[in-house]
Amino acid sequence: MSSAILSADDLNDFISPGVACIKPVETLPKTDDSNPYEVTTEDKVQAQNPVPASISLTDCLACSGCVTSAEAVLVSLQSHNEVLNTLDNHPSVDVTDLVDYSRDIAPDAKVFVASVSPQVRASIAATFGLSERRAGRLIEQFLSGSQGLRLGGNKHSAFNYVFDTNRMREACLVLGADEVAHSLSGKSQTKPVITSACPGWVCYVEKTHPHVLPHLSALKSPQALSGTLIKSVLSKRLGIHPSQIWHLALMPCFDKKLEASREEFTDRWWRESNPSDTDSTPIRDVDCVITSREFLSLASARDINLASLIPLTDKPLSHAQRQPFPDPAISQFLLNHNKKDPGQRPEAATSGGYLHHILMSQQSLYPGSSIKTTRGRNNDVTEYSLVSAEGKPLLKCARYYGFRNIQNLVRKLNPTRASRMPGAANRRLAGRGEGNDYAYVEVMACPGGCTNGGGQIKLEDVAGVIPKTRGEMVGENIDKTSPQSQKEWAARVDEAYFSAESEDSEEGEVSEHGVDFDMNGYTGMKDYEDKPNGNGRMNDDGSGGREAINGIDTSSVRNLLQHWSDIVDIPLSTLCYTTYRKVESDVGKSKKEVSKMGDSARIAAIAGASGGGW
Repeated sequence: MSSAILSADDLNDFISPGVACIKPVETLPKTDDSNPYEVTTEDKVQAQNPVPASISLTDCLACSGCVTSAEAVLVSLQSHNEVLNTLDNHPSVDVTDLVDYSRDIAPDAKVFVASVSPQVRASIAATFGLSERRAGRLIEQFLSGSQGLRLGGNKHSAFNYVFDTNRMREACLVLGADEVAHSLSGKSQTKPVITSACPGWVCYVEKTHPHVLPHLSALKSPQALSGTLIKSVLSKRLGIHPSQIWHLALMPCFDKKLEASREEFTDRWWRESNPSDTDSTPIRDVDCVITSREFLSLASARDINLASLIPLTDKPLSHAQRQPFPDPAISQFLLNHNKKDPGQRPEAATSGGYLHHILMSQQSLYPGSSIKTTRGRNNDVTEYSLVSAEGKPLLKCARYYGFRNIQNLVRKLNPTRASRMPGAANRRLAGRGEGNDYAYVEVMACPGGCTNGGGQIKLEDVAGVIPKTRGEMVGENIDKTSPQSQKEWAARVDEAYFSAESEDSEEGEVSEHGVDFDMNGYTGMKDYEDKPNGNGRMNDDGSGGREAINGIDTSSVRNLLQHWSDIVDIPLSTLCYTTYRKVESDVGKSKKEVSKMGDSARIAAIAGASGGGW
């Protein structure tokens, strides 16, 4: 699901074609073109080797057995070409004019915003031999700097803002810990709570295992939450329609394109309808998603050598090059470049640190408690137990990466059934129901986690981008297809991802405001430092104060979220949470059952809308 091309090797860790899959049959060539009435001898009959059937992402998306045909169109609409077409057809707005003078903007003008995931920065960092922070600056220079996108195109448009999704991921971690705590209290959600930030996993559950849906976290992913915040706040503060804000997300995974297409992630779900607003088309919170590899294609299409921008990454963009964000409090939170991210520590793994933060949050409630780790059958399965100072087990969590392991988890989540065998009435069958022993499970579709996403830059791509990486020749004397080379490359990307935690703050790396302040209860974080006192608390000046868990100032995050809610006058329950649903397959149904319109009209209708859904 997360792979661009599904090969026979990939099928071990991604969704294998099921019985209903018709694509392998359709792609087999017809080799018997002989005349049935012609008499021939055996020596004239030549064995013909049929071309192996291949299954591409387009094939899978065109089949309603796993992924609907409409999704193929929705994904195809999101590419680096779409980014270039949008920039070429719409001038970028000078936000300073809107903030300072409240000027009206042209109907075709847009505010361009990009949000970048840390896994994309890690992929770029490994490719160019940079630190994760400098890779982020490289991306920002290309998207917003004077030597990047604005050099070309019909309108010389570029991005007004480039945000780090880590900031909203902090909000996801805090809210995720609250969700688990609520579940443990017995007041809501069925145990265990399971991560829903991976769209490949969500798509798999919605279509094949609806009994797992009650377990999925209702929390939006960092991509979706960033999109909602950006569109809602900018439209409110600048007085413009959400359609005039164009949001690009740089993600490690193709499935994130499907997530952006869900109708739940449009302004229809959070914006009050205006009777005078004749535009009834829902506006996506994230207009386009491109992967790390597509980012390279974006630069190549504009004939920009990314390596030439590396000298500019010694320092961040200057304040003069950055346009002011119209809300100081949110600006301070989103553009705090000094802050180290706790989700990029080795113990937090490569997918955002959801499980790690929840364990830290629970451990802070039990002084003297410890965490015990048990590795599963492979590196992508790990169980964690929180144990009290007296040795009493308090809760159990787990991490499952890769579809091979996910299938085992799904089996464990099946309801317990009593055995019919004599003398075994109370025995569980084949591990059924064992998954309910967990309080929380972090699930990601890709083996190795998000740094190994299907859209990440591959080893074979590197030689065409830069001849040397960290002084080593790449792509010349290396067997790029060997498992060992691939493994070493994945380790290099992981190393770059975790380098963010070890990098020191650099001079001049502050938000555009450069001052600490308090706004509607929100405390600025310019001087934020982790100073735990051993009880899950943090002292700002050594005298006591705000609560910090896992390096996150949870009070500031909560105040920021409330400030956001107050700005747009929408409850957090609407802004931060979503829903999931069972999806019925079209396989085996007649055309009349599937749609009265027919496939072509149905796909065209969905593709014509900005919003979508699985």
